[in-house]
Amino acid sequence: MTLAIMQEGRRVTTIEGLGTPESPHAVQSAFVEHDGMQCGFCTPGQVMSAVALISEGHAGSDDEIREWMSGNLCRCAAYPGILAAVRTAAMANADAVAGGPS
Repeated sequence: MTLAIMQEGRRVTTIEGLGTPESPHAVQSAFVEHDGMQCGFCTPGQVMSAVALISEGHAGSDDEIREWMSGNLCRCAAYPGILAAVRTAAMANADAVAGGPS
């Protein structure tokens, strides 16, 4: 996470630019599948952090996911659903990178 002003001149993707209602991002779909959004207050930050940690290769274990997601607080305690969603999206990403499931 960063302050927007510190990214002047850089391209910044927000939750609104991640997917569409007709074609959600894999992380957004996984959050819905695993009920990782509950009240929705923290969901945009959780989803964006999940997208970043997966793309940076930090989804190797539940402990690693928890560590990289630790800056986001969830009032509803949807952490089990969030963790499951990140695992699901990370596996889908790994399959896509490898050319599909074997």
